[in-house]
Amino acid sequence: MPSSPIEGLDDAPAALVAAAERLCGEEVVAVKACGGGGNNRVYRVQTRRSVFAMKSYGAVDVDERDRLGHEFDGLRFLRTADVGIAVPAALAVDRDAQCALYEWIEGVVPTDHGSAEIGAALDVLGALHRARHAPSAADLPIATEAVLRLGDLEQQIESRLARLSAVAPSEPALAEFLQTELRPELRRRLDRLAGWELGTALPPAQRTLSPSDFGLHNALRRTDGTLSFIDFEYFGWDDPAKLTADFLLHPAMQLSTAQRRQFIDGAVDLYGSDPTFLPRLSVCFPLYGLRWSLIILNEFLPERWARRAFAGKGGDWSTAKCEQLRKAGAKLVALRSYEEGQLA
Repeated sequence: MPSSPIEGLDDAPAALVAAAERLCGEEVVAVKACGGGGNNRVYRVQTRRSVFAMKSYGAVDVDERDRLGHEFDGLRFLRTADVGIAVPAALAVDRDAQCALYEWIEGVVPTDHGSAEIGAALDVLGALHRARHAPSAADLPIATEAVLRLGDLEQQIESRLARLSAVAPSEPALAEFLQTELRPELRRRLDRLAGWELGTALPPAQRTLSPSDFGLHNALRRTDGTLSFIDFEYFGWDDPAKLTADFLLHPAMQLSTAQRRQFIDGAVDLYGSDPTFLPRLSVCFPLYGLRWSLIILNEFLPERWARRAFAGKGGDWSTAKCEQLRKAGAKLVALRSYEEGQLA
């Protein structure tokens, strides 16, 4: 996690310091907010002997998903399953306070995305795929918004579309985009699923363990040059086709054709023993892209904006909505020309 200057405790809330000391088991001498994701807050916590990362997940009544459980328990499992320092160590947890203590990683988000970085990402996914055979892996949860049936993907898209449609009457630009741009493309892409069995669950042997929000945007380059991947709030069992599509489509990464090809080839090496993996990825890829267009528009939802505000990622709501609508439109334009097999 990016380092910050050490500060004292004068400006830190007493409850925050108390939670940090419970988790550390010793006196805390400095707490520094250092950002976080769109749904959490991360603090650099220093004791007299060590430095830790403490993550606050927010009240459970704001977000019904057990993001703390998915992340902390998942990272604990992975550290015992030979994934190594490619993921941070999970050290202590206070589930009542919705806080957890992790290894502090001194590093920066990688800005150069070359073949070495794509290779590091594939190495992590390979370790996760092998870890599915560990005895305790069966106890791990299903990933948040997993797609274990093709019908799950259709339902998730329709559910997201319904939530955005509910606020569209007061958002004319959003309403026009959904009606004239997104819905026609969705109907066209759903027609391509004809002949696929939408209600049949992917067999457990063909599933993988997925961070769910995986990419170089959620990586840190350690001082020795190695990469560690963070943010496992949605970790669990999922379809490797979804994991692959999400990596290729994630709006936080801009991958070159060569990098996309490298990742696809690596994913086929990992998951291709399932003969339906590549056909499933190919037919569903544009639907995952449409799903991402809808995710990008989350800023239009008041409850999701509240999560952003908690994480300190707010700002001007009107400006944020305009920018996200632009990004969603750009994603849709890129998908319109997609034909099956054009993953790279």
